[in-house]
Amino acid sequence: MFIGKYYSLSRLSLLALTTLVVSAAPKYDLARITPVPATEPIPTMDFFRPSLLSQPELNPSGTYIAAVVTAGEDKHELQVYNIADHMIEMVGGAGDRDVYDVNWLNDSRLIFGLSSRKMYGLGLLAADVGRLREAYPLLQYFSSHLVSVRLNNRLSPLVWNRGDIETDKDQGVAEIYSDIKTGKFVDLSSTTIANPWSAAMDVRNNNLKHINNRYPLPPSGLAYYYGTDKAGELAYCYTGDGGNLAMFRLAGNQWVKCPVDLEHIDIQGAGNEPGQLWVVGPRQEGKPRALQIMDAATGQLGDVVLQDKNYDFNGWLYRNPSTGDVLGAIFDRNGPRVFWFNDEYEALQKILDGMFPGLVVRIYGSDTKHRIFLVATYSDKQPVIYSWVDLEKRKSGLFKNSAPWIDPQRMQAMNIIKFKTRDGRQLDAYLTMPAGATKENPPPLVVLAHGGPWARDQWGFRGEVQFLASHGYAVMQPNYRGSTGYNWMFPEEDEWDFVKMHNDVTDATKALIASALIDKNRVGIVGASFGGYLAVSGVAHEPDLYRCAVTNAGVFDWALQVQSEKYDQYDRPFYGRMIKKLGDPKSEPEKFAAMSPINFVDKIRVPVFVAGGKDDQTVEIQQSKRLVAALDKYKITYEKLFVGEEGHGMRHLTNEVDLYDRVIVFLDKYLKPVRPGS
Repeated sequence: MFIGKYYSLSRLSLLALTTLVVSAAPKYDLARITPVPATEPIPTMDFFRPSLLSQPELNPSGTYIAAVVTAGEDKHELQVYNIADHMIEMVGGAGDRDVYDVNWLNDSRLIFGLSSRKMYGLGLLAADVGRLREAYPLLQYFSSHLVSVRLNNRLSPLVWNRGDIETDKDQGVAEIYSDIKTGKFVDLSSTTIANPWSAAMDVRNNNLKHINNRYPLPPSGLAYYYGTDKAGELAYCYTGDGGNLAMFRLAGNQWVKCPVDLEHIDIQGAGNEPGQLWVVGPRQEGKPRALQIMDAATGQLGDVVLQDKNYDFNGWLYRNPSTGDVLGAIFDRNGPRVFWFNDEYEALQKILDGMFPGLVVRIYGSDTKHRIFLVATYSDKQPVIYSWVDLEKRKSGLFKNSAPWIDPQRMQAMNIIKFKTRDGRQLDAYLTMPAGATKENPPPLVVLAHGGPWARDQWGFRGEVQFLASHGYAVMQPNYRGSTGYNWMFPEEDEWDFVKMHNDVTDATKALIASALIDKNRVGIVGASFGGYLAVSGVAHEPDLYRCAVTNAGVFDWALQVQSEKYDQYDRPFYGRMIKKLGDPKSEPEKFAAMSPINFVDKIRVPVFVAGGKDDQTVEIQQSKRLVAALDKYKITYEKLFVGEEGHGMRHLTNEVDLYDRVIVFLDKYLKPVRPGS
């Protein structure tokens, strides 16, 4: 969902970190990391298990790889892997606490975050290789977010302290020393820590002076992002005030407003020269938006460095780890792409493509001397596999298959298809057909609408899609106006026209039905977050098209959603943005009524499955409860699953598996797929 909130810190102490203690046996067989035999059905769990490994990062000299790994039942810990001797060191938090956002400060020291209940950030910690269990908190009580590890001062990273828990005020960006001089604060080898609150306050007092000596706060509006130059030094601040976006550059110790129109220019990051930014430029008549250079001080646009014929630039920049210079761009069109601005990397890409035939190959990182590379490979049937490549020694090795329990031979291909909208634009969708599907035996279809809306479905492995396909369903993932890459095709106001987005999904569904590849009488629609809105809009406005709908954490009353954002208007800028771009429900009640499917529940003629997290702070559970009440009122068949201790989406594996087990029973009841071999 596009509405992302930033949470205050829990009052739980970081010092509750401890080594992993295995108590009762896990509910699921997570010890199995091989595929089940081909003669057995694939368990629901296997499609939704968290990756064994994510966020891998090489240290500067290329001797260690740090990553977040899954341990026990759905628990995320820190792992450090020694490439030379293959030795592994690990550490994690006690209870329902997870490690996230791991970064190297230097060759031996890391900084990482710790969360609680998969919803709340507790703070930032540092740890040294060989002593991970002696990790120590750098900051807590400040809702801290790492801005950058500075190339020229790596042990003093920049941290944005979004809200002091005592004052709930933005503390801005500060330099934090990672080398605590007052001694060891946490011993993770011990399950008992003496007087933890005293130690926690020592951390606060030790770092408070750096926060008081912070960089200046922005002169107006609420900050929503800070940017750096190529070396990681603080350089830019982006704010929102009354729905208006503004950009400032740091000049000395002052923020100076830049003459940049952020309504029409999207900042991608620092360029290779001082004061230079790489941006996605403004719309041009009949042309996709290009990646180009801009002078931050003047707003003057410079050279176009990359422009696709059919898609706005939609990706990220790959940088030289030693200098921060831009080396390449990784982006999506209808499929994944990479473009190198460096001849040596272009040649390296060809070598790597040859080493891993049949897979998409992405350079994930390297040491500062460009000898050791971390490489990610994947396909539509193969979840990502991480490998290391030593160019100097001409050697390579497997680091980790992120999901070894998935057998690619039992997965189904994701095909790229096209459809036309009712206003004549051609957009992409992805179609995954189940085994055994033919024109003579067309399968039922699940239309899977993505959230956002300013995101896009991408080609590659997706557990939810393969889960549905394994149960006999064709799955279509339509991209619609608002999906990234398409802005150039449509009028600017369409970026917030949710009704037209619903129409695009309808047009994609009707186009696929016309192909006769699927059974037109057995079509359901499923979505989460904004996709949940699209799912309910689909059955409300197209009663003859779908046979059922599934929604998870959806928005059904946009006036209520705007009101919910208003409560946080002094903490974050999105309320003003919604009022400016979407409108004000008080002055435009008819518009909001027309776009809100809660007002059309009486038109629904098919069963609806409604799910949500009771602790969702992005889209409040009240949205789903109101939908259920309306379904009750009009005597429409429904099922519901509201889960406590869950936020925006099911983050705990047991809850996610329970959800999809219920969803598949629901779909089977109303779409009745024919299983292969039956």
